[in-house]
Amino acid sequence: MHNQFFTVDYQSATTRARLGTIATEHGLVRTPVFMPVGTQATVKTMSPRELEELGAEIILSNTYHLYLRPGHDLVAEAGGLHGFMGWNRPILTDSGGFQVFSLATLRKISEEGVEFRSHLDGSKHFISPEKSIQIQMDLGADIIMAFDECAPYPADRSYVKRSKDLTTRWAKRCKEAHNRSGQALFGIVQGGVYHDLRRESAEELIELDFPGYGIGGLSVGEPKELMYEVLEELIPVMPGHKPRYLMGVGSPDCLIEGVIRGVDMFDCVWPTRLARHGMAITRQGNLPVRDQPYSRDFRPLEEGCTCYTCQNFTRAYIRHLLKAKEVLGIRLTTIHNLAFLIRLMQDIRQAIREERLLEFRDEFMAEYGRGR
Repeated sequence: MHNQFFTVDYQSATTRARLGTIATEHGLVRTPVFMPVGTQATVKTMSPRELEELGAEIILSNTYHLYLRPGHDLVAEAGGLHGFMGWNRPILTDSGGFQVFSLATLRKISEEGVEFRSHLDGSKHFISPEKSIQIQMDLGADIIMAFDECAPYPADRSYVKRSKDLTTRWAKRCKEAHNRSGQALFGIVQGGVYHDLRRESAEELIELDFPGYGIGGLSVGEPKELMYEVLEELIPVMPGHKPRYLMGVGSPDCLIEGVIRGVDMFDCVWPTRLARHGMAITRQGNLPVRDQPYSRDFRPLEEGCTCYTCQNFTRAYIRHLLKAKEVLGIRLTTIHNLAFLIRLMQDIRQAIREERLLEFRDEFMAEYGRGR
């Protein structure tokens, strides 16, 4: 399927940025793209219709969480994730690797896979590469990810090398276990902040010929400059005709810098998490709308924003809802934050098309960095 799976529609002459199209059975995705995260088969507080109205073309769901609750067999019975959650556009599922390493307790990594205790009830589970692929085939997402080990930051070189080698061996097993047609399996490049290990990881995975590649193990606590350096070294090694997905990255500055360096896909819980903490993303930086100074502020979250929230409600009203713990407050900040990032990606695509991405970055960052 991956001959026509990804098309590069335009390659910038001044940066590594490009415009592309990913073709799935549930529709097209224009890249570069930001994917809202729907961890438990829902983007928190949002209905699928609202996501469509915002222009979301693809969302992400989580293998680890859905395996633990309600169970992948139940989701399969419901007709897969699309049918279960009533979303008929593309879905990507991550492999559960990152969650096993970050959420689960008492995990034991072996060549076979990972034994861990659920963060929900402490029950014991085992996920192998084959099991992760089986779960994701049952979930029926359009794009699924290989099971990998995500090394923490900082970690010493010998640990990161062992982890990278294990990820490569697991990737081979994932590839062998995967047999669902119409579903693209991506490999995940690891290697921490060690440039030579990143290169090795990429070369080993390229040999396996996946239809796309995730870049994992970044945005795990390292300084942003280090992440950008890794991308600069790594992207030229990666195949130009396949999508590159920087996992777990979603702040506006990182989205712009990632695209400049040649990244096509991003996801992050950041915009929805910020919203739950009463923070709105704006061109001038993050607005803590839940704070006292906004109690009599009758302006929208952001002047000129066309989202439903900004067209209809004031900071004062949203602050009141948040302080009163009314669910609508979180819904309204979530709508705005996702609208902001989806529109940012549209602006980025426009800037690539017009060969002014670097100028766009400078203008955006001058305002974003200034704060309110």
